[in-house]
Amino acid sequence: MYAESPPVNRLCVVAVNAHPDDEALLMGGTLARLSAAGHRVVLVTATDGDAGPSSAAYAEGGLGARRLRELRASALALGAAEMIDLGYGDSGMGPHPLEPVGGRERLHTVGVAEAAARVREILDVQRADLVIGYDEAGGYGHRDHVQVHHMVRAAARMSPQVRLFEATAPREPMLRAVRVGHRLRLLGDVTPDEWASAFTASAAITHRVNVREQMHAKRAALAAHQSQTSASEGRTRNLALTLAVPTPLLRVALGREFFIEPDRAGPPPAPGDAFSDIVHSGSVSSPRISQHD
Repeated sequence: MYAESPPVNRLCVVAVNAHPDDEALLMGGTLARLSAAGHRVVLVTATDGDAGPSSAAYAEGGLGARRLRELRASALALGAAEMIDLGYGDSGMGPHPLEPVGGRERLHTVGVAEAAARVREILDVQRADLVIGYDEAGGYGHRDHVQVHHMVRAAARMSPQVRLFEATAPREPMLRAVRVGHRLRLLGDVTPDEWASAFTASAAITHRVNVREQMHAKRAALAAHQSQTSASEGRTRNLALTLAVPTPLLRVALGREFFIEPDRAGPPPAPGDAFSDIVHSGSVSSPRISQHD
């Protein structure tokens, strides 16, 4: 186990995600490690995930309300201090835009400046030192993930005291896995072409964080999202498959989490565990992201 010593400076880390469960998938181990080290972690979800796939068993009372309850359980598992819902509607993944729901705009239809202003207000109120968003591809390209990328970057531009990280994963091993799955006809209509520009090229990743000792917390956070393990349209969900893997194997498969620091002035940390670089720098005073987007 890591014996995290009390931090010299207690940081506030605001993690902005598109839907409940995103906080556990790409950054859950890092968030758990931050909270275990004594830092304040605030989870922000842009939507309640009401348009996500799930079986009818979880729709009673509203899928979005159910997913927010699951997010609270995930936040508890990760040690987060606070959870904030921006209240936008999930934009869904189909080819056609969804209509507003219950008077709420779908996230991808909201102006970036408007959404970024709300994120900036949270950063100011929380006195954030770090903010986490998504890479430029929005991970696998969900329209809400792309929107979160843009709104968090814009909020970081307006908050020069806040250090920006973007959660991602190395593209090449994922693309190799998709190619194998496609050849074996395990992925339905998913093709390698769809993943050719997903996530981030390995060479562009600046931070690799060792989260093997946080795998129990990450697994608990993932398991909190039971609605996302349920079969929909007869398909086994990826989250259900992940939770079926024994924890020792998960430590191998998911034992590192990956981030980009877009405005990093110097060289990236040495390969291995970049956690100390994340927590020991605190706020920054260098100009924010003048060359990106």
